[in-house]
Amino acid sequence: MKFLIVDAFTETLFGGNPAGIVLLPEGADFPADEVCVTTAAELRYSETAFIQELGHNEFKIRYFTPAAEVDLCGHATIGSFCALLHLGKISDNCTCINHTLAGDLEITVKDGFVMMDMASPEEIAVIDDPAALKELYHVMGAAYDPAQIKLLPRLISTGLPDIMMPVASRSDLEAIEPDMKALSDLSARYKVTGVHAFTLEAEEGVTAHTRNFAPLYDIDEEAATGTSNGALTYYFYLNGLIQAKDSCKIIQGEKMGRPSVILTEIDAGGNGCKIKVGGSAVVLAEGEINL
Repeated sequence: MKFLIVDAFTETLFGGNPAGIVLLPEGADFPADEVCVTTAAELRYSETAFIQELGHNEFKIRYFTPAAEVDLCGHATIGSFCALLHLGKISDNCTCINHTLAGDLEITVKDGFVMMDMASPEEIAVIDDPAALKELYHVMGAAYDPAQIKLLPRLISTGLPDIMMPVASRSDLEAIEPDMKALSDLSARYKVTGVHAFTLEAEEGVTAHTRNFAPLYDIDEEAATGTSNGALTYYFYLNGLIQAKDSCKIIQGEKMGRPSVILTEIDAGGNGCKIKVGGSAVVLAEGEINL
């Protein structure tokens, strides 16, 4: 099987978030789940995407962490379609369908830039109980001062559920040091993938700086998360920070030395709310994997 290593949400090698990409041979079915998980663990990236070509510009993609399958992964999707473009499986300036466990999503590729639909946004809960707030910020090793943090954490999904957790400043964001075992337990209890921490303290032209933690899925920290930033865009809309047809520029991965640029768009018109997440990617390596 063909495999590639792709850095997503960046135009520079060793930037952004790397993903493993495995392209199934024509007509082949997916390997057994345990083989996919073991492959993801062997490649040692936060997610590995397995791509099955169904027809012209139509694909089914399954996503595996080193611990389990997940419904959707933004950076691995961006990486997958940049890889398909690199391999000549799709042409530039096209529209594709990606069948995922989170639904059938439209992907547009324009001038090498990939923009993907997120699953329909959903607000699951608001964390407003004082004891729950104290627990969350304590587990995250984060400063919590309600006089400085006016927004409340919310559980939101655009394919994967995460806790959107505001902090007051970029220095507070950088200082976060979660108790990973406690965060895994908290994530399991809330039935979320992890915590997406953010601050609105940002330079002109940037909406927010973020960090993402998902130790429940063997991902202590991730450099770029499309689904989480799609959810964050919906969070901004719910809190009146952006309007119904705005776009956002979000920076992630700086603490890891892998700065990533994630662009999002929201369309909250009369036909519901649609969110897109996009970015560039570069191919680092490719070869054959013997499965």
